[in-house]
Amino acid sequence: MYRYVIFVFAFVTIAFNTAIGQQDPVLFTVEGEPVHVSEFDYIYSKSKMDTASYSRASLEEYLDLYKNFKLKVKRAKDMKLDTIPSLQKELAGYRKQLANSYLVDKEVTDKLIQEAYDRSLYDVDISHIMINLKPGASDAEVTAANKRIASIQQQLETGLSFEEVAKKSSDDKNTAKVEGAMGFLNATFPDGFYNLETAAYTTSVGKVSAPIRTVAGLHLVKVNEKRPAIGQMEVAHILIRVKDATTEAAAKEKIDQIYQQLKGGADFETVAKDVSEDSRSANQGGYVGFIGVRHPFEIPAFALSEDGTYTEPFKSSVGYHIVKRISKKPTEEFDIAKRRIQTRMQENQRRSKNPRFNRLTNARNTMIERIKREGNYKVNDVLYTNWISSLDSSFTTYKWKAPKEGNQEVLFSLSNADEKLEVSLNEFEDFCQRNSKRMRMGKRMEKAELVDMLLEEYVDDSCIRFEEMQLEEKYPEFKSLMREYEEGILLFEATKILVWDKASQDTTGLKTFFAKRKNVYKWNERALASRYTVPAEHSAMVETLKKLARKQNPESFMKDVNKEKEIVTREEKTYEKSKSKMPEGLVFEVGSISKNTTNKRNKAVSFYKIEDILPVANKELDEARGFVIADYQNFLEKQWIGELQNAYKIEVNKEVFEGLIRK
Repeated sequence: MYRYVIFVFAFVTIAFNTAIGQQDPVLFTVEGEPVHVSEFDYIYSKSKMDTASYSRASLEEYLDLYKNFKLKVKRAKDMKLDTIPSLQKELAGYRKQLANSYLVDKEVTDKLIQEAYDRSLYDVDISHIMINLKPGASDAEVTAANKRIASIQQQLETGLSFEEVAKKSSDDKNTAKVEGAMGFLNATFPDGFYNLETAAYTTSVGKVSAPIRTVAGLHLVKVNEKRPAIGQMEVAHILIRVKDATTEAAAKEKIDQIYQQLKGGADFETVAKDVSEDSRSANQGGYVGFIGVRHPFEIPAFALSEDGTYTEPFKSSVGYHIVKRISKKPTEEFDIAKRRIQTRMQENQRRSKNPRFNRLTNARNTMIERIKREGNYKVNDVLYTNWISSLDSSFTTYKWKAPKEGNQEVLFSLSNADEKLEVSLNEFEDFCQRNSKRMRMGKRMEKAELVDMLLEEYVDDSCIRFEEMQLEEKYPEFKSLMREYEEGILLFEATKILVWDKASQDTTGLKTFFAKRKNVYKWNERALASRYTVPAEHSAMVETLKKLARKQNPESFMKDVNKEKEIVTREEKTYEKSKSKMPEGLVFEVGSISKNTTNKRNKAVSFYKIEDILPVANKELDEARGFVIADYQNFLEKQWIGELQNAYKIEVNKEVFEGLIRK
């Protein structure tokens, strides 16, 4: 499939911007078919990249190239190549492959990457109240949890403080002790907590979110503060541990003494190696690495404004510290950060144990809801309910089969002004049969619950299919990519038929072309050489044999040395001057003999001798066939372009072209 794209990019980079209107004038026409400025400008800038000078000479050169391209595409269509079933199938296959990834990339992945980056520019200080609810909870458990969270909402609405309610009612015992406080956090949150992140970043400061669900349960989120992200700081530290209350005074005295040493000019790394009681970092001069929000050193470390400075002693849960700032990472530009963000998202998706709460899954579900809404999604509830009632116990076994002539009534539909998708009950039955293994795995589920799960999956897939049907209308870039590929196919096929195949199969034309240009294809001077090989058992004779070879012609030499038994074998080799790589020691003159080479496998020894120098000479057709065919192809292509220029009318809007020139 990709041979067409590779070819068309080798000829001219094709990509189209399809905005057409008063602000996108026509640059030129081919038999009345317009090529707009946006199309040409995008192709020119993409192809030329850093060398896109927009000078008159550069634009004129590229315009000629692109006009020729469009002429070839026009001829391909006139040849009806776009009606060939195999090429239509090729194009349909490419569209399906591109559409499968394009929609998710544009609608989900790209937006999520931008969202994650935008959120990472800010830290949010939040508190929460959580009600435990496992991912696989029963309907009864979900109902009970919803009642509890609703009751807590009512308490907050009556005026009770969030902190008071969190301390009393939250199932997160760690944060309940501190009135629900989670402190400052930064995107992205761990896998399974995307909804918590969204609530944290979209709820106004001082407000409480609506209930949201994560992998841990139901949450109410209060946003306390939002600030520009502090980012990451590279630090080292010195630690003096406090084991219990009896050692605190001594630890404080020791850290104060260390602080005075540092102020007096002592080297931080040396002191850390000598006295720090953090065994993991002491040997590295106290080096910790990069830290960010929620690190025990966050507040004192990020108060340091310059690299190389250090904090006053402060206490943590393990003892007293002095922290040194080594460096601070600047905020990454989006183009740098996006690959890292995408990789992390994809890895989380791959490893996720609960995809329902994953970032990508949530975004995909949001997209599907949009498609349903915009596509006026409708389901025939009566038909669906009656069908479920008609199913017997075999539905969850291998025995159940979709009826051969099933019900063709529409089960659900999606439609808008441009497209319509109707799915019959029989199509859904076929889907169920194709997923019979999953149906058997659902034996423990209620029949209606299992069918609902299968229908939801089928509707989701159908929504994606419905949206893919409209990609050309909704996404100009997708339309451009499809036109790029279609024209690439046509150009490839037309060139293959009219140039490449003709050049290699037209024997008479090739001979005629060669006869007119035979003086073009010449041999340089060539050295005719002998390669003499001596087997390992006679290798001691090599130097003697070389002396004899230098004095004799090859026929006499071989006759003399192989008189009683074969000692030497000979092969003829030819080396073209300035083009062929010569064996080591061999120079371009008669009688020259190379250095010895030994075969690593059988230990045979070889050397070369130049026997004759052949003068410059014309090549025969068979000797130059590859070069002749390539030149004949170029000749045929130029001839073809000339024919196209005579056959089709091209009109260039000179005023529009002048407007493209910048210097």
